[in-house]
Amino acid sequence: MTREFRGKDYKREIKALQLELVAMARWARHHGERIVVLLEGRDTAGKGGTVRAITEHLDTRQYRVVALPKPSEREQGEWYFQRYVPHLPSAGEIVLFDRSWYNRAGVEQVMGFASKDQVDAFLLQAPVFEKLLVDDGIRLFKYWLCCDQEQQEERFAERREDPLKAWKLSPIDLEARLRYDDYTRAREAMLVATHTPHAPWSLVDFNHQKSGRLALIRNLLDRLPDVTVPEVHPEFPPLPQQPLEECYGMLEPIPPYAVDGD
Repeated sequence: MTREFRGKDYKREIKALQLELVAMARWARHHGERIVVLLEGRDTAGKGGTVRAITEHLDTRQYRVVALPKPSEREQGEWYFQRYVPHLPSAGEIVLFDRSWYNRAGVEQVMGFASKDQVDAFLLQAPVFEKLLVDDGIRLFKYWLCCDQEQQEERFAERREDPLKAWKLSPIDLEARLRYDDYTRAREAMLVATHTPHAPWSLVDFNHQKSGRLALIRNLLDRLPDVTVPEVHPEFPPLPQQPLEECYGMLEPIPPYAVDGD
């Protein structure tokens, strides 16, 4: 049975994995690797938290998070994959898609935003598109985050009550609550068509989000080469004088934030 990690146990485990992620990123930069991670799943599954856990200690100049909005009128007239191509990584970069081109096989299909012909065409073209990426040297990882409807309902309720999370709720989310089975059927059809040797899917149990994050990151790291690139530590000589204090001329800084009782 999957258990939820709490407190210091989770912090210990995630810190160890994040140290490995930093080393992996150093390796990717050194060798010019291009890495793409797709995170798909139901609303509230935990995609955003997983992105934050992966990127928390990475160099912001090396990774990008892609979460595209609704396509514009112009984009709707383009080849479906066209809007995603500019976001693919260059040498040494890591790109995480918080939802990806698989929107067409998921929300667009279930909510009626794409026709059956469009979905069928996508399911035929996606493996070909991904084969081109992989053959060109991109390392592609596809994850689907799974959660039961009971967990999804609890998370929707939490969002509704939390003013810091309420913005995440949308009419699409409310409709998705009624289409749990439709999403399951769409996912299974997607897996049949797009789970390929060159770009396989991995399903991750996210009924417990912390456990799910740890499992996903461990899996990602295990599928990358275990090659260590030595960390370069620059020389850090002592200052030639006593540390200096800030001096101000034209402007003074904003005063420190005052906490009651200080």
